[in-house]
Amino acid sequence: MSKDLRSQSLAKPVFWGVAVGLIQAFSPLGFWWLAPTLVWSLALVLIASVYVGFAVADGRPRVLAVEVGVTFAFFILATIAIVTSPWLSVVALVAHGIKDLWQHRTQFVANTRWWPPFCLVVDFVAAAVIAVLLLTGVRLNG
Repeated sequence: MSKDLRSQSLAKPVFWGVAVGLIQAFSPLGFWWLAPTLVWSLALVLIASVYVGFAVADGRPRVLAVEVGVTFAFFILATIAIVTSPWLSVVALVAHGIKDLWQHRTQFVANTRWWPPFCLVVDFVAAAVIAVLLLTGVRLNG
């Protein structure tokens, strides 16, 4: 694939990744009655679980087992973040972005060419915005 085609094929996932990442970072505004860390944690588990669906479509039992395990690990991280520190949400999002980068490079789960770049951008944008919110003391509720 030529460099121009590769750039074009990544433009839409990156654009939508930025948009969704911003929505994710500010999503506690839509759930003002919940703690922001809870909302971010729920979103993290939702994002991580999407790969389970891709693994089911892939059809290989090993891939499914790995993706279920990875999702469970992010569930544990999200749960710990709820009761400890919102900074763990930032760490978990960055970790998931790194997992997306690995997925994009290895194509471990088949037929996900556009998803990892999109999800990586979502994760990194959300992590960066949440980090800025935490550092500046901006509260998204109450």
